[in-house]
Amino acid sequence: MSGPGCIEGVPRHVAIIMDGNGRWATQRGQPRSAGHRQGVEALRRTVRAAAEMGIGVLTLYSFSSENWSRPQSEIRFLLELLRRFIRTDVAELHRANVRIMVIGDREGLDPAIRAMFEEAEALTRENTALKLVIAFNYGSRQEITRAVQLIARKVAEGKIDPADITPAVIGNHLDTGGLPEPDLLIRTGGEQRLSNYLLWQCAYTEFVFMPDYWPEFGAEHLRRAVEAYRMRDRRFGGLKAQTA
Repeated sequence: MSGPGCIEGVPRHVAIIMDGNGRWATQRGQPRSAGHRQGVEALRRTVRAAAEMGIGVLTLYSFSSENWSRPQSEIRFLLELLRRFIRTDVAELHRANVRIMVIGDREGLDPAIRAMFEEAEALTRENTALKLVIAFNYGSRQEITRAVQLIARKVAEGKIDPADITPAVIGNHLDTGGLPEPDLLIRTGGEQRLSNYLLWQCAYTEFVFMPDYWPEFGAEHLRRAVEAYRMRDRRFGGLKAQTA
């Protein structure tokens, strides 16, 4: 699941914290809903740009497990935006050979939302271009807890020897099991924290923090972040090879 290397300097896996929708709208005297609506347009631009650049996996933090504490009116609007996106965009993504995957806790979600996720995943399962991973009702600590609980059950059932539990075993029990770990994480909106996002997976990820709000994000922002990533010296805890 982990390891160095990417094709011609383009990261295999880019993760994004899409932050700043509300602040973008507030600065313009608009309701927060306007920022979320423009954020969906930024999402569309970014998915197209990632596919064109040859990025293999794009993981987007769309709704965290903590976001349920927001006002109910905002939550309803966000969920409706999600429904519209899936209804209108999944067919186009399928034609573009994009595979959709959803990570996060699905227990307790509205059955209609779960069904939408399952249908989108089933429709695009065999696609081989960009993997678009949507983190919904996702929290990394909760994800790690679920993985530990699953491993503990397997130990109790005699399926796993405790001595055989390695970082790779834990990684394979996470929601992202089978995916490469992120090479690059981008956060918009000026904040410089992970906010409970991919904590295990980002052990050796390169971070790029941008002041621009998410509704402003597009292909040029993604290119700038990738260029910054390409300038980094990724040693994964080792030393850079010496040249003679």
